[in-house]
Amino acid sequence: MKVAIVKYNAGNTRSVANSLIRLGVDPVVTDDAEVLQAADKVIFPGVGEASSAMNYLRQRGLDTVITLLKQPVLAVCLGMQLLCASSEENDTECLGILGDRVRRFPDGIKVPQMGWNNVSALGSPLFHGVAEDSRVYFVHSYLVEKGEHTVANATHGVEFSAAVVHDNFYGVQFHPEKSGGVGATILDNFLKM
Repeated sequence: MKVAIVKYNAGNTRSVANSLIRLGVDPVVTDDAEVLQAADKVIFPGVGEASSAMNYLRQRGLDTVITLLKQPVLAVCLGMQLLCASSEENDTECLGILGDRVRRFPDGIKVPQMGWNNVSALGSPLFHGVAEDSRVYFVHSYLVEKGEHTVANATHGVEFSAAVVHDNFYGVQFHPEKSGGVGATILDNFLKM
């Protein structure tokens, strides 16, 4: 199985790659459109800032490439937010795969949310074998509100989408590569799709 990790102006590709290696997959980290299109699975990770990440994607034509991918795509943290139409983070236009607008946590709620939190209302094969209210690791200051594509919730002052699904695009706000056995199960479920 060929698994490609999208290389762009956002961190965390190494820890995602290491998690996949532990699951027996040797991924390629790339910003080459042809390699991404030829992969069996694509992971779109991210730790960083929305506008600089989108600028990198646009400069390389990857914004269009990603939206046209037909194989399963797993977007992590900033990657999930970039699936949306736009973000309040520097008023950024994103990929538009989901119609949502990414919002900053409301005033009075400590940001970033950093650490372990529960996920609930698990409604996707991504969570096969994951117990309700399992704990996963989050680091974020922006959120995707609950909506039609939400398949898991979390609460940090307000309830928000911990995971979304639209067609072949799966997004998780948390970091499965930093979420121990639960995260490994989620990554393994994605690899088996």
